[in-house]
Amino acid sequence: MKKFVLAALIGATILTPTMAVAQERGQWRGRNGGGEAREQRQQQREQFRAQREQFRAERTPQQREQFQAQREQFRAQREQQRAQQPQFQRPERPERPQFQRPEQPQGVTPQWRQERREDRRDWRNDQRNDRRDWNRERNDDRRDWQRDRNDGRRDWRDDRRDDRRDWNRDRRDDNRRDWNRDRDWNRDRGDNRNWNRGWRQDRRYNWGDYRNRNRNIYRLPRYYAPRGYNYGYQRFSIGLTLGSMLFSSNYWINDPFYYRLPPAYGPYRWVRYYNDALLVDIYTGQVVDVEYDIFW
Repeated sequence: MKKFVLAALIGATILTPTMAVAQERGQWRGRNGGGEAREQRQQQREQFRAQREQFRAERTPQQREQFQAQREQFRAQREQQRAQQPQFQRPERPERPQFQRPEQPQGVTPQWRQERREDRRDWRNDQRNDRRDWNRERNDDRRDWQRDRNDGRRDWRDDRRDDRRDWNRDRRDDNRRDWNRDRDWNRDRGDNRNWNRGWRQDRRYNWGDYRNRNRNIYRLPRYYAPRGYNYGYQRFSIGLTLGSMLFSSNYWINDPFYYRLPPAYGPYRWVRYYNDALLVDIYTGQVVDVEYDIFW
């Protein structure tokens, strides 16, 4: 009779939470779920706890001892079943045969080591020879380059000397006499008819062809206008008068023949204006001759 009552109580205890959970889910999924469902779940939990405490209080010491004895008996049977099960034993592995390196007689080098050393010697010798050949060729190239450079400098100097000699010689010819026929600039400073513009027919002053062969000579630094001149570039023509700031000595072309321009004499000076070369009478500021876009 006691066993039947104990079993009934245990079954009721197990079924009560399940029914409560099912009822809670049904209520949560209903339309009126929310606060009411939480209150019902809380009441069911408190009811379950009260039933569990009541069951523990009504249980007699004999029922507790009986329950403890049944649990101990169940544990003993489980241990006995585990002991009766066959235990797995790992099969033993056969021992591996140990490799024994053949003994080499003392003082004898294996053949493969000797061949390897010989290959290394050959590779090092080849590398040394390649370096020597490369250094020798490099030195030869440097000597050739220096020789060519020296020859080029000699040729350039010789050509420049010849051009200067020809120019000095031609200064005494008829063209120079024509250019200097009206050299008395004190008599008429404002008259630019004494400048002979026929110099463009002379091959020595063909600066266009010379510039095509020597482009770097005509590549000058950036032009900076004098302070106070804020008009930018303007294309000046012959006969215009410039301000003194534009033809000051800072803008003079001291060696006109270097750019294949004729020499300036008397009051005339070749002046750089941006990329143009202007021949200016420095006493009147009048433009006597002009070459546009001669510089880069």
